[in-house]
Amino acid sequence: MSEINYLRIYADADGISHMETHSIELKRNDYAPPAPALNLSEATSSSKCMFLELPVGWYGDWHPTPVQQWLVIMSGECEFEVEDGEKCLRKAGDVVRLDDKTGKGHQTRVIGDSPVLMTAIHLE
Repeated sequence: MSEINYLRIYADADGISHMETHSIELKRNDYAPPAPALNLSEATSSSKCMFLELPVGWYGDWHPTPVQQWLVIMSGECEFEVEDGEKCLRKAGDVVRLDDKTGKGHQTRVIGDSPVLMTAIHLE
């Protein structure tokens, strides 16, 4: 059994944004027989999937997420900052869950000399 770790950005009851680390358990199961079993998570419904590019120097000042969503970073590095002052750097291969639909939200900043490519999977 294995797991995928992810960063969750959320707003508390007062609308203040925070970060916490979670994991999703992967269990051995048949996914595409006759291919061998592999480790996978439980399925989650989604409404849209899109690809985003944040150009070098891009900075998203305080904003709540427009929809509850997963972000899968495919290349580059970006920093997320939440209202309680915590900052976290995320890079290619990292997963972020955005649940901060209320309050001030979070800031996002591209770090370095490469754009950030990511997949956004809307959960609403």
